[in-house]
Amino acid sequence: MRALISVSNKEGIVELARQLRALKVELVSTGGTCQLLKDSGIKVQKVSEVTGFEEILDGRVKTLHPRVHGGILADRDNPEHLRQLKANHIEPLDLVIVNLYPFREVVEGKPACDELIENIDIGGPAMLRAAAKNHKHVTVVVEPGDYQQVLSELKAGGVTMALRKKLAVKAFEHTANYDTLIGATLRDRIHEEFEQHYFNFSFSGSRPLRYGENPHQGAVYYGEAHPLGCLQLSGKELSYNNLNDVSRALGLLREFTLPTSVNLKHGNPCGVASAENISQAYQKAYEADPVSVFGGIVALNGKVEEALARQLYSTFLEIVIAEEFSDGALKILSEKKNLRLLKSRGHSPVESREIRSIPGGILVQERDQFLLEKFEVVTREKPTVGLIDDLHFAYKVVKHQNSNAICIASNLKTLGLGTGQVSRVQAVKNALEMALEDTEGAVLASDAFFPFRDAVDMAARKGIKAIIQPGGSLRDREIIDACDEQGIVMIFTGLRHFKH
Repeated sequence: MRALISVSNKEGIVELARQLRALKVELVSTGGTCQLLKDSGIKVQKVSEVTGFEEILDGRVKTLHPRVHGGILADRDNPEHLRQLKANHIEPLDLVIVNLYPFREVVEGKPACDELIENIDIGGPAMLRAAAKNHKHVTVVVEPGDYQQVLSELKAGGVTMALRKKLAVKAFEHTANYDTLIGATLRDRIHEEFEQHYFNFSFSGSRPLRYGENPHQGAVYYGEAHPLGCLQLSGKELSYNNLNDVSRALGLLREFTLPTSVNLKHGNPCGVASAENISQAYQKAYEADPVSVFGGIVALNGKVEEALARQLYSTFLEIVIAEEFSDGALKILSEKKNLRLLKSRGHSPVESREIRSIPGGILVQERDQFLLEKFEVVTREKPTVGLIDDLHFAYKVVKHQNSNAICIASNLKTLGLGTGQVSRVQAVKNALEMALEDTEGAVLASDAFFPFRDAVDMAARKGIKAIIQPGGSLRDREIIDACDEQGIVMIFTGLRHFKH
C-alpha cells in the first residue's frame, strides 16, 4: 500500500506518517513535507524519485506527472488500466493526503498581487480531485480531523467504501471553496464591474445551531469563527434568531456616530436613542418602549461601565452588544448565565451585497448603504436646526424597520414605531398609538412616499411638526399642500428604503 503526502497544514502529519509506516504503508512526499518527515526519522520517498523529474519553476511543477496522476486515477478493476500502469512503470497510489496552500490566510494579510498569485495551489487541487474521482480505489484525506478515523479503519482491515465516499465529497467541497475564494479575491482586485456569469459563494466552519426560527426547523451557521465580527464573552450559544437580530441591530447602530442605544426585538427596533453618553442613550431608548425590549437585545456603540451594567441587569435581555465592557460590568452581567454578552468591533467593514434564497435560486442585491440623495424642503414652513437633527435621526431608524415603516421621534429618541404594515396609513396609526409620550412637536419619518394625504392629516392632529420621506408619489403636490395647510415641514430625500 502506498500513500502520497503533501500538506501545507502540518498539524498531526508526523504522527500520522509514523503510524502509517507501522502499518507497512510506503510513503511518498513533496518538498517541505518530505523534509519534515525525514527529519522526524520517518522513511519516505521524495516525489521526484517517483517521477524521475525534479521539481521545477520554483515548485510550481512537482506532482503534475503521469506517474503521480496515473497512480491515483487508474481503475484497478479495468485490465487495460492495469496493463498501462505496468507498461509505464507506474505504481498505484492508495492513499492521498493533501491540503492546500493557505490562500485564505494570505489574503487576510492583504498581500501584493505577486504574493497572492504564488499562493494559488495547482498541483494540490489536481491531486485531490483525481483521488476523489477515483474514490472507489483511493482514499483521499484533506482535513487533519479525519486522520484518526482513517487510521482506525486501516488497522481494522481497510478503509470502507462508506468513508471513502464521505472523504471524496469533502475533497470536492474543499477545492470548490478554494477556487471560489480565489475567484472572488481576484475579481475584487480588478476594481471595475464586468459581467459575472456565475455567482459562487462558499463558507467553511459549519456550526450546528439548536434550531432555526422555530424548534422544528434545523439550522447551521457557516462562516467566520466570530459571527458578525463579535467576540462572545459570556452566556449561551447564539441561536439562529439571535444571529439575525444581532445583524439587524448592528446594521442600524452603524448609522450613528453619537453615543447610541439600539433596543431590538424580533428583527425590528423597539427603542432607539442618542445622547451625550452611552448610559443616557440606553435610558432614553428604554423609556421609549420598556415593554417590547423584554426578551430583546441591546446594542451600544460605547463602553458599558458598572452603573449601566446594573441597569441592563434589571431587565430580561437575550443579548447585550457593546464595543467594550469594564471588568466590573462584565462581572455583573456574567452573573446571568443565559445572557449573551458580545464585544463588537465598532464600525467594522460590511459586506457590499445581500443574498436571499428562494426555491430554485438566490436573489443578490447591493446592500442599502446610503441614507439621503438630497435634502429638499418642499413646504413653506422651514425646519429649525433641532428639527433637522431629529429628522436625520428618525430617517436612520426607519431605514432599518420592516416596510411599511414609520418612525416618530423627538430629542434624538424614538417615541413610536409603526413597522411591517401593508398600508402606510396603518403604519402611521400604529406609530402614533405606540408613542408613550406626547408627540406635540415631534418629527415623523417614512421609508417610502405617502400615496394619500390621510396619513399627513392624522399626524397633524397629533402635533407632528415635520415629516421626512423620499417623495415620488403622483400625489406629491397634494401631500405638500396638506402639509402647508397644517403648518408642517416636509422634506424629500430622493431615496426610498424598503426593507422586507
